[in-house]
Amino acid sequence: MNELEIIRHPQIRGLHIFFNSMEYRTAHFHSEWELLCVMENDLLACIGAQQVLLHPGDMILIEPKQLHEYHCAGEPCIFLCMQVSEDLFPSLRGMHPEDLFIRSCLSEELYTLLHGQLLDIIRAYAEQTPQYELYCIGTAGLVMHTLLTNMPCRRLTSEEISQLNKKNERLSRFLQYVDQNFKGRILLRDFAREEGLSMNYLSGFLRQTLNQSFQEYVAAVRFNYACERMVKTDDKLLTICMDAGFSDYRYFSEAFQKRTGKTPEAYRQILRAGGHSNHLIRHSMHSREEFFTRGETLTLCRKYETC
Repeated sequence: MNELEIIRHPQIRGLHIFFNSMEYRTAHFHSEWELLCVMENDLLACIGAQQVLLHPGDMILIEPKQLHEYHCAGEPCIFLCMQVSEDLFPSLRGMHPEDLFIRSCLSEELYTLLHGQLLDIIRAYAEQTPQYELYCIGTAGLVMHTLLTNMPCRRLTSEEISQLNKKNERLSRFLQYVDQNFKGRILLRDFAREEGLSMNYLSGFLRQTLNQSFQEYVAAVRFNYACERMVKTDDKLLTICMDAGFSDYRYFSEAFQKRTGKTPEAYRQILRAGGHSNHLIRHSMHSREEFFTRGETLTLCRKYETC
């Protein structure tokens, strides 16, 4: 597979737009604005302390450095995602939408227009006709203007921005701490000691920002890591169980029964049966998702333009 053909790879500095077929993406944040439009199947989105189920046609706007996590609610969800850097449009810096749901803020006419503009951008992005960069950037600017002039927004104060940066720095250290230690005995009190915080405060902080407990987050990382190993290696399940940090095979099996309704053996067969796609380019303990070639992207454009 020629990965340069994958539409995920950015072509325009500050603007990134792609179709994605996703099963999950663990908690993460980035410096771009993210506009997400669900095209097929439902998507469970966890944005900070909020948890929302998105249906086909729903759109949400996520501001930079806002922690978010995605899970499919059944079959893999196909969505259209546009990421815009504040370097491209500096006036976006410090803006804070008070609502995630775009449909509740726009008229049906504007909402339909916005949906069409997103498809126009990704079509131009994939076709790469002469001067397509100008068209994509200009239309993306119109999209962001429509959103931020019709959604309830305010500009964050310098103090609020400072507090947000501190929170994200702590979250980043925590996520890195789990990545580095989940295979062994991992304790929240050790991280609390490193941060100079009380257990009660840190436990509440994680529950508020991750929408789950410390134990739940670690268990999810271990489970996702085990799934990755099941697909990418021929290792025995007991070996994967111990390497992923599960204390014994019984807990390992219970984790799969709870999350999938299947034994690890049965779920491995399912993962491998679906693992032969030519465009699966990311499967790790943090995500299982497929991106699309330019040809596939244009096929999806034609499909959704007629819907």
